[in-house]
Amino acid sequence: MLTQCQTETRPPVAGIQAELSAGLCASQASIAPKFLYDPLGSKLFEAICEVPEYYPTRTEAAILARHGADIARAVGPGTTLIDLGAGNCAKAASLFPLLHPDQYVAIDISWDFLQESLARLRQRFPHIEMTALGQDFSARLDLPANISPARRLFFYPGSSIGNFTPDEARCFLRRARAQCETDGGLLIGIDLVKDEQTLSDAYDDALGVTAAFNLNVLRHVNQLLGADFDVRGWRHQAFFNRLEGRIEMHLEALRDMLVRWPGGSRSFARGDCIHTENSYKYRMSAAIGLLEQSGFQATNTWVDPDEWFAVIHARAIGP
Repeated sequence: MLTQCQTETRPPVAGIQAELSAGLCASQASIAPKFLYDPLGSKLFEAICEVPEYYPTRTEAAILARHGADIARAVGPGTTLIDLGAGNCAKAASLFPLLHPDQYVAIDISWDFLQESLARLRQRFPHIEMTALGQDFSARLDLPANISPARRLFFYPGSSIGNFTPDEARCFLRRARAQCETDGGLLIGIDLVKDEQTLSDAYDDALGVTAAFNLNVLRHVNQLLGADFDVRGWRHQAFFNRLEGRIEMHLEALRDMLVRWPGGSRSFARGDCIHTENSYKYRMSAAIGLLEQSGFQATNTWVDPDEWFAVIHARAIGP
């Protein structure tokens, strides 16, 4: 049985504009990383996953391929697979032949891109009930009534949990836990601590694909906020913040400029930065602790031979 694509109520335009304006006017100007993923940004991220420096995607894929049968035994068939930040749905689709989910729920903020991806997936797996939700799950996680409450398995690959601060990550995972019955669980990918050069190269590739991805957020903000950013006046920066244990991405002004939008403006001096993304890296003990503090108990972990990346299956524990 197939379901039609469904969309949750999106945040009102005024709410999006207020969030963007507040971020740009903060003492440290920022743009939330979710705004990196408009249709073009989503395609650019697909390209990032192909560059040689970006190890997370291929390392995680190798873990899923090598340990897929073990993962399937741990999870069991017949789940409602809820894919957080589904994008092109490829990671979840690679597990369909092993997990045999009864229902697949793809959630992503980039609604148009998600619809295209799920339309292709339906043709390949017509026996799986599929639903698409256009939702900013970083702010709220609401599942409609047609999503089975039984055996929900939240799938959060790619170490996207690293975009949250540890406190934010706990809050987010607790919201996911609240959507699980006692037979629910989580399958999550987490990037582990490694040498700084490898980390920095992964977010500043030689071809400049990550730079294009980061710069594209200004074009997206122009569309959403009615701003007049000149993309040519900015450059991409990425570095490892050792104190915080995270990669940071910024956009640096190449000249003095005034950026305007309806109801607001901000002056940027040459060298000023807009903070666009964090990507926290975890030690395994900290990753497992994060899950336990959020209402999940890790039952199985799988890592690559270099111990660069972990895939963890966790079950929901008591309220």
